[in-house]
Amino acid sequence: MNAPKIAFLSVLSNSFIVILKIAVGIVTGSVAVLSEAIHSSLDLLASLIAFFSVRLSNRPADKEHPYGHGKVENISGTIETLLIFVAGIWIIYECVHKLLHPEPVHLPILGIGVMVLGAIINFAVSRVVGNVAKKTNSVAMKSNALHLLTDVYTSLGVAVSLLLVSLTDWYFLDPIIGIILAVYIMSEAYKLMKESFPPLLDARLSPADEQQIVEIVEAYSDRYIEFHNFRTRQAGPENYVDFHLVVSSEMDIATAHQLCDQIEADINEQFDKMEVLIHLEPEHEQLNKEEEISRG
Repeated sequence: MNAPKIAFLSVLSNSFIVILKIAVGIVTGSVAVLSEAIHSSLDLLASLIAFFSVRLSNRPADKEHPYGHGKVENISGTIETLLIFVAGIWIIYECVHKLLHPEPVHLPILGIGVMVLGAIINFAVSRVVGNVAKKTNSVAMKSNALHLLTDVYTSLGVAVSLLLVSLTDWYFLDPIIGIILAVYIMSEAYKLMKESFPPLLDARLSPADEQQIVEIVEAYSDRYIEFHNFRTRQAGPENYVDFHLVVSSEMDIATAHQLCDQIEADINEQFDKMEVLIHLEPEHEQLNKEEEISRG
């Protein structure tokens, strides 16, 4: 199955889970269940965003977007993390209110059953989405998989809290568990924000990735003089690298072009969706530049 179809699968699963949790949250009066319903509602919205962003980001470059649509996924991931922060703040507010004004939880066993069912469904879907995210290097899909996985943990946490409430009648456990879960999902959102937002500012690839590219270029060092102006950036699932390659003035165009093709092929063999741009410079042009710099 392709990425858009997998993204739509998470939309369907989240829709089903949200309806169940809202209904059970109203029946039981549990703020933890209702908080989890809000969390799942945001997961549903995140799944919808991921579904549309994956479809848009896979569009080829066009006249209006010559570099493609990859950053749509980074925008999607950033929006999703902001939504998680909003949900976390809302959950904490509701939990504090219930701590100050405790209320009994009705039919906790019903809430436990729905939480466990939701956790099982989301765990299965998150595994499928996560595998596709790794294969496609999709930020939006990674974000979606994280949403689903955090929902698994929070659902199980709520199930445990409801079980304790049913055994002890300690109703204060319900909002306390809600606050703990809110802090947890906000910390996960922060980690995701660090991955999705920097590419919007054309942040470079990781030092490890850059070092790997440099080593590939240096493997051909006996066929060129030097390279400089090395730059990398990321846009959604797409990666970009460009640099200037200085070759001997005696090297003919065909040979120089073949050298660039070999370097590009080696880089693409190690990296998926890597756009490589190599600017050739003859030796005499580099010498002229150095003379201009020395004259200052």
